[in-house]
Amino acid sequence: MQLLKIHLIGICGTGMGSLAGLLAAAGHEVRGSDENVYPPVSTMLERQGIRLLSGYLPSNLDWGPDLVVIGNIVTRANQEAEEVLRRGLQYWSFPQAVDEFFLKNRHPVVVAGTHGKTTTSALMAWVMREAGRDPSWLVGGVLRGQERSFQLGRGEQFIIEGDEYESAYFDKGSKFLHYRPRTAILTSVEFDHAEMFKDLDAVKRVFAAFLALVPEDGVLVVCADDPVARELAEECRGRRVEYAVREKAAWVGRTRKATQEGILFDVFRGNERFASYSCPLTGNHNLENILAVTSASFHLGLGPDEIGRGLASFPGVKRRQEIRGIRRGVTVVDDFAHHPTAVRGTIAALAEQFAGNRLWAVFEPRTNTSRRAVFQNEYAVAFDQADEIIIAAVDHPERAPEGDRFSAERLVEDLANRGLSARYIPDVPSIVDTLARESREGDVVLIMSNGSFGGIHQCLLEALGRGADR
Repeated sequence: MQLLKIHLIGICGTGMGSLAGLLAAAGHEVRGSDENVYPPVSTMLERQGIRLLSGYLPSNLDWGPDLVVIGNIVTRANQEAEEVLRRGLQYWSFPQAVDEFFLKNRHPVVVAGTHGKTTTSALMAWVMREAGRDPSWLVGGVLRGQERSFQLGRGEQFIIEGDEYESAYFDKGSKFLHYRPRTAILTSVEFDHAEMFKDLDAVKRVFAAFLALVPEDGVLVVCADDPVARELAEECRGRRVEYAVREKAAWVGRTRKATQEGILFDVFRGNERFASYSCPLTGNHNLENILAVTSASFHLGLGPDEIGRGLASFPGVKRRQEIRGIRRGVTVVDDFAHHPTAVRGTIAALAEQFAGNRLWAVFEPRTNTSRRAVFQNEYAVAFDQADEIIIAAVDHPERAPEGDRFSAERLVEDLANRGLSARYIPDVPSIVDTLARESREGDVVLIMSNGSFGGIHQCLLEALGRGADR
């Protein structure tokens, strides 16, 4: 393999940072730039000796890279991207680079779906790793204890999170259309990314195009609990394997016991019990993710005991039901949930995991979709299992089209009309003050946002700590 000098524009995104790490592990000389060089990605890359440049500047290309990878956060007007064109440098999108460097000679295991793909792909990678398969992997979250979101292994399988988001300004196709799935997992299909897709039919078309890539001798593992995913799977040429928690399927899971440490559950294959397992993940949505991994792992040659060892030891993914700390007897949980389906599922999981404890749900509308009114009514029925609800101000509401903006105040009114205890508190200091003053020992505070949310988790833990000192 020829070793190259490779420059990444937008290197501090989770996917781009992971690609940089994989390229460096493969022996290439890697550098990159970003508007804001920030941890945890910057720390992860610096440990690998990857030079990071702050700001997008033409001079960042003076070291003469053989190839430039341009992230999808970068626009055509970016002056560094313009300089790539002016100098006539070769450039690829992120998914094109992943494919060209890492997927062509491996068995891609691609995890796609509106929900659950980060947890499912991370769990899949962990189970294969613990079984000694030494897989490569690239997922959209950092595994706890590993402090990275990638691994370059020697094994045949490459496990990758398949994102339906666009690849680059010069490649508007979805990322997962580059990934050559031989084994595919489809967790769910719902409307999302309103800035990209007009409606659910547009989303369905791109997932159908992904499933068309599965070859006849490939395998599609699909969630039968999701009617749209099940419908789309009928057109797949590969072998179809269904899993479910609620519906009939080839693989079915049943929870026996849920505790604060996770769940104990049975897996049935056909009419026979396949195994009894434990896993630190909780909630029906995570049981579905576990079933996806169990069935896919089995079809890749793992036995019941090998699968069970990986499930039981899974460390979890940062920002997915991650306990950030406990102060004054109050448990603070961080989660990435932002779509109403994910919000509902995460709240249900925490209500089950911490049964009998008062559950606070704090939500920041921050995504391009949640800034819009498209899910205004759906959010109103997503918080039913929370005891106390706080809705923060919409982050950068001006990024949504005028006349189509989500209203946090209206959501609070709708929740109150359903008999729920909800309030609108726009800013982080006021939310922290309220929680520090009103929470009591045994409470669980679930904070949901796809961004940093003003550092609310650490601020709250510090405030609760000060309260304990008084």
